[in-house]
Amino acid sequence: MGAGARSEGDPAGRRPAVTVHARSEHPSGAAAARHLGARARRYLRALGCEGAEVSVLVVGDGAIRRLNRAWRGKDRATDVLSFPAEAGASIAAPARAGRAASPRPLGDVVISLDTAVRAAGRGGRPVEAELDRYLAHGLLHLLGHDHLRREDGRRMAAAEDALVGEGLVSAARPRPGPRTRSSHRDRRAAREAVAAPVRGAGR
Repeated sequence: MGAGARSEGDPAGRRPAVTVHARSEHPSGAAAARHLGARARRYLRALGCEGAEVSVLVVGDGAIRRLNRAWRGKDRATDVLSFPAEAGASIAAPARAGRAASPRPLGDVVISLDTAVRAAGRGGRPVEAELDRYLAHGLLHLLGHDHLRREDGRRMAAAEDALVGEGLVSAARPRPGPRTRSSHRDRRAAREAVAAPVRGAGR
């Protein structure tokens, strides 16, 4: 169910494409997956991440709770989880003559539609606006942001506001530093099965 892979780049092949795999494992999540796929492409271009490849999965509270319990030790549903790709890899491999650069994975973002619907209802916001916020938060985690310390949390919140508000996003660009690694097998499984064994970051 949901939306499949989409790529957008320079028609002449000079500029590496943005590749987003957006799909839903939620019975009512097909429209949300399409919306998030389009938003992810827009956000990645705004962040200067041409050549990036990202997977976005829409699930329910039960599925995201299982992931949160298994890989973060928190036995509760959450809004969004991020599973970074290998740290230290460049966004795009060098292009060969006459060929576009190969996409490089940033990682996977898993979003709970159930949580988004409840939060949007409480806040009087459209569900799409809530999903946009979760997506921005998840993408920033993939790019190296975190909120373990208060100062980092404020910095990440400002970057998230800038991205969702579609204003200046320079503060949201990747920062150097180590990130939690996840294996290629783990990342592939996260895209293919909700209960896959992956390591992630969330709220």
